[in-house]
Amino acid sequence: MSVKQISVFIENKPGKLAEVTRFIAEKNINLKALSIADTQDFGILRIICGDADAAVSAIKDGGYVATVTDVLAVEIEDKPGSLAEILEYLAKAEVVVEYTYAFLSVKNNESAYMIFRVDDSAKAEKALTEANVKVADADMVFG
Repeated sequence: MSVKQISVFIENKPGKLAEVTRFIAEKNINLKALSIADTQDFGILRIICGDADAAVSAIKDGGYVATVTDVLAVEIEDKPGSLAEILEYLAKAEVVVEYTYAFLSVKNNESAYMIFRVDDSAKAEKALTEANVKVADADMVFG
C-alpha cells in the first residue's frame, strides 16, 4: 500500500511557495501534508493531497516541474516513542529511510501519520505489517 506524493522543484524566492499552493487551491484540492527541503537557491516541496493527478496538472500548468512518487503512510499512535519503534522495525529489516515527515489525523486525535520514503517499500511494508503496524492506503489517509 502506498500514497502518492508530489515533489515540486521551486526557487527559494519570496512568493514561490505561495504561488504553487495557490495553483493547487484554485483546483479545490486540500493539502494533507507538506515538507520542504531547501538549499540557498532552490527547494523541493513535497505534498500529500487528495487528488495528486489534478494537483500535478495544476502545478505543471503554472510552469513548475512536478513528479509523483509512491511513499508509505504509516499510522502511529500520537505518543512518545512511537516513531522510534517504527524506525527500529525498519532498521531491523535493513530498510534505509531516505526521508520522513509527519501529519496529524483529522479524523482521529489519537493517531498521526508518518510519511516514509525508503529504499525498499516492499521490504518496509512487510516488516511493518508483521509488527502489526498499520500501513495506510489513500482511502485511510483521505477517507
